[in-house]
Amino acid sequence: MIRKILHILFLPCSEATLLMEKRNAQSISAKENRMLSMHLMICKWCRMYKEKLAVLDKVFKKTFSEKETEINDAEIQDFKNKMIDKLNF
Repeated sequence: MIRKILHILFLPCSEATLLMEKRNAQSISAKENRMLSMHLMICKWCRMYKEKLAVLDKVFKKTFSEKETEINDAEIQDFKNKMIDKLNF
């Protein structure tokens, strides 16, 4: 019961997972970091999510660092054309 109240008062799980994703992509503010840390202290589900996120991030970084990520102009233009077609349906 107390944990449920703390989730509501401090930070809901939906926002905590969003902050974890945001922290992986860019830096978050000190306030957001503090709120996330407090949430992670009380929520075992979000702690598990954080661990899985770290594993996935490591796998993605390894995969993309091994492959060539160079994209030529023809591929970019082809992508743009496909997106325009989908938007116009």
